[in-house]
Amino acid sequence: MKSFSESYKEAGVDVTAGYKAVELMKQHVAKTMTSGVLSGIGGFGGLFELDMTGITKPVLVSGTDGVGTKLKIAFLMDKHDTVGIDCVAMCVNDIICCGAKPQFFLDYIAVGKNYPEKVAEIVSGVAEGCIQSGCALIGGETAEMPGFYPIDEYDLAGFSVGVVDKDKILQPDSQKAGDVLVAIKSSGVHSNGFSLVRKVFDVSEESLKVTYDELGGKTLGETLLTPTKIYVKAIMKLLDEVKVKSISHITGGGFYENIPRSLPKGLSAKIKRDDVQVLPIFNLLQKVGNIPERDMFNTFNMGVGMIVAVDKADAEKAVEAIKSAGEEAYILGELVESDEGVIIC
Repeated sequence: MKSFSESYKEAGVDVTAGYKAVELMKQHVAKTMTSGVLSGIGGFGGLFELDMTGITKPVLVSGTDGVGTKLKIAFLMDKHDTVGIDCVAMCVNDIICCGAKPQFFLDYIAVGKNYPEKVAEIVSGVAEGCIQSGCALIGGETAEMPGFYPIDEYDLAGFSVGVVDKDKILQPDSQKAGDVLVAIKSSGVHSNGFSLVRKVFDVSEESLKVTYDELGGKTLGETLLTPTKIYVKAIMKLLDEVKVKSISHITGGGFYENIPRSLPKGLSAKIKRDDVQVLPIFNLLQKVGNIPERDMFNTFNMGVGMIVAVDKADAEKAVEAIKSAGEEAYILGELVESDEGVIIC
């Protein structure tokens, strides 16, 4: 017999709703199972056996993140099946920056009230993100916290673990002036800068329904809720075909904060402003919010989700490898001798 507490239910926590949520999410979790999974959901820990084929010195790489205030858009639109993709993306896109391949993922969902169907909808997005990144969803936690979160709101976070052979960890110190930067396009705002986005558009149920010619006739809500691109498969293919020197995930802090994280002292990224293929949502944001251009590049990805540094001789091959994996890529700039970090001219 499953546990039940009438007193706990009166306090706002319904354990039976938790059981129902688990049953509803199982179908989504099952789609993510890989050969390394040794346990199903419901235990105290998720078991995963690493495949060490071809790896002589395994190094585990971990990353954790949440979705941030993009969730406010999901609340207002009552659409919850894509934010899980964002959650996975923010974690796995980080750990691939050193050359690691994601292996498994765990999520954490904190709710004001456990609506099993809504929780299962959230998990369906997490599962889709795991499928896109080739990792397994081996566990998680749903916490019902009445009085802490409003009953119709929740928070979503997670973490992923990947593995890389120690000898294949990317070496940013190998970069030199003249190396080329290759941009991989983003799908939109991804999951960063939404506090500013919400302020600019004075986000509400009504404003999210407004269509803009600049957005191809899409509503603002549709555009903003577009899931973050997951670059795992494209990067894994690229690493197989080209010697990659560094990878930058363009998240919160935009160009100015993230690119320098992958650069050695004495080198800067030089990028021509006109070469950045800016997505329409960013032009609209800048116009409506009257935002200075430097702030735009210091907050948003501007249409560039990842930046890869390769030798000049490998640049075109890198672009083709990324395109063959289904992503859009182009040459963005180069490395120069400088301590400025990022030079946009």
